[in-house]
Amino acid sequence: MKKIILFASGNGTNAENIIKYFKNSVEETVSAVFVNNTNAKVITRATDNNVDVVLFNKQQLNDGFVLKEINKIAPDLIVLAGFLWMFPNSIIKEYPNKVINIHPALLPKYGGKGMYGKFVHEAVLNNNETETGITIHYVNEHYDEGEFIFQKAINIEDCKTSDEIAGKVHQLEQIYFPKVVEELLSKK
Repeated sequence: MKKIILFASGNGTNAENIIKYFKNSVEETVSAVFVNNTNAKVITRATDNNVDVVLFNKQQLNDGFVLKEINKIAPDLIVLAGFLWMFPNSIIKEYPNKVINIHPALLPKYGGKGMYGKFVHEAVLNNNETETGITIHYVNEHYDEGEFIFQKAINIEDCKTSDEIAGKVHQLEQIYFPKVVEELLSKK
């Protein structure tokens, strides 16, 4: 059984979608969701789906606690699904080419520190873009600069607000994120 660990900071719709996608799989499973926000809705989404939650703070992320917890599971893939903190190099080095992230834009546009969620969609709208999309990429020591795994674009010429853009991008995330995770695991 190939094991997936999810990292999330907030609402957790992408995390829950991945959990449900692999719920009845005989080849892959979501072993745990690591969460850095005690008020995050993803905690309820994970526990409602019988997935263990590991809570941690910034110090624990960087002092080795989180890495020890990851090593107990020995995952085949670590998936950042709405995780907002910089991911530590110590974990990336321990799990080379096994840490991936999803970004709600077509990188390299609209990436970097502070570019997440509504901030991305507002920037896309304010720059009168005609398309946006998602990028799934490996995680390295810089925000949103790891090697691309998958991109999917969508036309947004009909969108008048950043919320409309967010809705279209979220649909792409829901469709493609679990499939890309599954494809990556099939190659490991």
